Parts: sequence; structure tokens; C-alpha cells
Amino acid sequence: MSTPPREPEPAEPEPGQIMADPGTTPEPGAAGALTHRQIVVIISGLMMGMLLAALDLTIVSTSIRTISDDLDGLSVQAWVTTAYLITSTISTPLYGKLSDLYGRRPFFLTAISLFVVGSALCGLAQDMYQLAAFRAFQGLGAGGLFSLALAIVGDIVPPRERARYQGYFLAVFGSSSVLGPLVGGFFASAEEILWVSGWRWVFLINVPIGIIALSVVARVLHIPHTRREHRIDVPGAVALTMMLVPLLIVAEQGREWGWTSGAAVLCYVIGGSGFIGFLSAEWRIGDDALLPIRLLNNQTFTVGSTLNFIIGMGMFGGLAALPLYLQIVKGHSPTESGLLMLPLTAGMMTGSIVSGQFISRTGRYKIFPIAGSVLFSLGMFLYSTMDVDTPLVVVGGFALLFGLGLGFNMQTLVLAMQNSVPPRDMGVATSSATFFRQMGGTLGTAVFLSVLFGSVVGNVADEIAKAAQDPDSAFSKALADPAVASDPDNAPIVNLVKNGGGAGISIDDSSFLSRLDPALARPVLEGFAQSMHLVFLIGASVLVLAFAISWFLPEEKLRTQSGLQARAAE
Repeated sequence: MSTPPREPEPAEPEPGQIMADPGTTPEPGAAGALTHRQIVVIISGLMMGMLLAALDLTIVSTSIRTISDDLDGLSVQAWVTTAYLITSTISTPLYGKLSDLYGRRPFFLTAISLFVVGSALCGLAQDMYQLAAFRAFQGLGAGGLFSLALAIVGDIVPPRERARYQGYFLAVFGSSSVLGPLVGGFFASAEEILWVSGWRWVFLINVPIGIIALSVVARVLHIPHTRREHRIDVPGAVALTMMLVPLLIVAEQGREWGWTSGAAVLCYVIGGSGFIGFLSAEWRIGDDALLPIRLLNNQTFTVGSTLNFIIGMGMFGGLAALPLYLQIVKGHSPTESGLLMLPLTAGMMTGSIVSGQFISRTGRYKIFPIAGSVLFSLGMFLYSTMDVDTPLVVVGGFALLFGLGLGFNMQTLVLAMQNSVPPRDMGVATSSATFFRQMGGTLGTAVFLSVLFGSVVGNVADEIAKAAQDPDSAFSKALADPAVASDPDNAPIVNLVKNGGGAGISIDDSSFLSRLDPALARPVLEGFAQSMHLVFLIGASVLVLAFAISWFLPEEKLRTQSGLQARAAE
């Protein structure tokens, strides 16, 4: 049966016939559908929320050393990171499931509110234990910022058209990668700003940004949601917490405790019991589970989750080790090392844009996880060839390659997982991608740094002994110079050599390297570089596994309907 033709749109074509919520004002001529302009307005609110989380990733890491010194808590610095990591990781799947049941808007607003209140409390902390507690509170909000924003995009934009809007999100990540190190370094180096200690603004800056984000999201984010009968998976949430808390704690603290210490073994036992309890709870509650067991029968979901876990290991492990190379081996400040990571960010943005445009035009996506895993495995392997004299332009080239591989994978895997599940599970699929990437990142960071700090003392000792035994080396000649040997700044190395080697060198505070005579610092730097060779080789081996698994990712036909349209059709 024929129907009268619609009037031509004067502006850009509509992504789909998504009926707007009564709380929205349809564009003139849009016939109640979300137009390109309406989607951009909604995405502007999502971007504000994502900016909070993206900035926090870089701005805190740049200034944490200054914060620890001011609060006299360098030895408990790791708990500040651990507390945030625990709550943000646990809350991620909770946000995904609850937003599937009750709608995205209230939980996205809740996530922003918790993050803002937590940020304000962090800015008022009087010691490191308070800061750790407030960072835990802040993490409760952070868990929903990324996953819910991506789920909302899945609700309003069909997979085939998503590349049209991804540039907005890439702009957030790109700007935060540039601004984070600069702003964090500026705040950390300032004694006071408006009568408040400079480092406190690392957290307080989130408050005005968050208030703006709340007002924008509350005004523009009105998308329909159909509630359905359900049960709340309380046993699953409790078991998930029981599983993750001890495992995340041991991942962060195991290097100091010892991986086979009593505390570590206790964490393994409790975490394993929680894992068994979680599987049992999810099996019993069925479709209302936080992670419905039926999704594990979905090959795209299972393979995508596995790849996200492995890629998280490589990505966060590499992101933890590369700044240490730039700061310790190459001698750059935290702010400078953050800016030197920009080629990696540029690679990620380029990879996301290229893959998104190709997928949008062809509907095919499998090639990108395969090609991406080749690129980031190669990039990680090339990292292992870096030494003290590697030019920064070469380091930047390796980072660009590594970032390009990540860009090919990260968005593509989320897209594939969202496309493979029923529309009612959009939040679960999106939060699962984030959840498994965070878990892999936690394990990768723990393993990479454990290997690094577990091998560096021995490598430094070997390099010092080798240099001291060669009378023609610059190291030996510097030691023979009375002016060098009597300089107090050189005492750590001079005393070690006099005492018979470098086995007793302490790496807890590496700031002495910047004051050493360059000839005396050289073997220490070479020892660090050797340890990083091992770290990056392990990382490359792990990422090669992603290449093998990516071949098992099915290539399903991408939906031309958004999540809202598909749910309406059901």
C-alpha cells in the first residue's frame, strides 16, 4: 500500500524514527522523531559527564606524588588508587543492569552527582586515609560515567550510523589527554590558588564542571523507557563485591605483601568463593541477573569480553610502564611525560575515526580487531627495544602504532557486543565491555609493575658492577674524579660501589637520579631500561593472544535501528 511522500528535510537526514519522550521538544518538521540536532544536544550532555571521568584519569596521576607529600602519606599512596578502583569496577555492572531496568537518565544523573560530591570531599581531605575513603565514594559515580554514556549512544543511534557522532567523544578524550597533565601539573606546583592548596583543585575543579553537566543532562536527556517486571539481583551484587574487593586489593598490594603471603592467599580464597557464589546466584535468578548466564552462550559477547580483558591488560600495563620510562630513563617531568603520550592518544583517535567510518559505510567490523591486535602487539614489542638513547621521535612513533591498534579495537568491540544482544540488554553489554577492560587493566598493571620492580634492583646492580669493573668506562673515570666522588649528590652511587656493589640500591625514591653526575647515572638508567624490556616483552606476548582470539569474533549484520527503535519493534 503506497503512502504519500514525506516532505524533504531541509537539514541533515534523520538517523531513524525514534519517538521522543514527552519531556523533549521535537524539532520543527521532525514529526516527533529525534533529529540529528536533538541527538547532538543529548550527546553534549553525555560529553560533559565523560569529561569528568576522562580528566580524572590523567589529572590525578600527574599530581599524586605532590598530594602524598603534602598529606604525609607516601607509603599509603596505593590505597588511594585501590579504593577508587574497587568501587568504580564494582559499580560498573550495577549501573548497566539497573539502567536496563529503570532507564538511563536517573542513573546517569546519580553517577554525576556522586562523582561531584566525592570530588568535593577529596578536595577537603586532611590525610591520606580520608582521601582514600573519599576516592572510594567518588569511584561509585565514576563507574557509571563511561558505561552509561556509551549505552545511551547505543539507545539513540543505530550501529551503522554511530561513526557520524563518534568525533564528539574523541574530542573529549583528546582534550583531556592534553589538558590533564597540564592542569594537574599546574595545580600540583602551585602553593595556593584562591587561598586553597593548589593540589586540592585537582579534585575541586570537578565541582563546577559537574554542576554544568548535571544541568545539561537534566535538561536534554529525555529518552523513552519501557519498564518491565523484574527482580533485583541482590545476591549477585553481594557475591560480585565479595569476589572483586579481595582480588583488586591483592592485585594492587600483592607486590608489597608478597604474592604467596598469608594476606594474599586469604584474598585469593575469599575472591574464589565470591566467584563461585556469583555464578550460582546468576544461574538461579535467570534473566534478572546482573550478568545473565544466557549471554555467555552468545559467541560475540563472550569473545568480545575476553578481548576486552586482554586488551585492558596490555593497554593499562603499557600506560603504567611507558610514563615511568619517560620519567626515569629519559628524565622528563610528570607533566612532560603526559604530553609525550599524545602520539598514543592521536593513534587511538585516528584508529577510532578510520574504523568507525569504514564500519558505517560497509557494515563490516571483524577486520579491525584482527588488524588492531597486530598493530598493538607490534607496538608493544617495539617498546621492548627502547633504551637510554632512543630518540623521543622514535618513542612517539611506537606510541602512535600502539594507539592505532587500540583505536581499531576499543570502539569496535563495544559496537559488536551491543549489536549482538537483545535491546533490553544494551546496558549489560556496554557495562560488561567496560568492566572486563577495567579488570584486565588492574591485573595488567599489577603484573607489569611487579615484574618491573622485581627485576630492576638486580639489573641496576649488574650494570653498576659491570661499569665499575671497566677502568676505561665513563663511570669509572667519574668515580676517580675527586670532585665527583666528594659531591653529596653522588653519594648514593659512590657509597654503593665502595661497599661492593649496587645490590642495596633503593628505588623507592628515584628523584636522586636527577642530581647524579650523568656518568654515574648511566648504569642505573640502563638497569631500568633492561627491566622495562622484560615488561614490554611480556605485554607483547599477552597481546599476541588477542590476535589469536580475534579470529573467533563473529561478524554479524549490524542493526540499522537504534536500541530504542528495536525495543519499540519488540
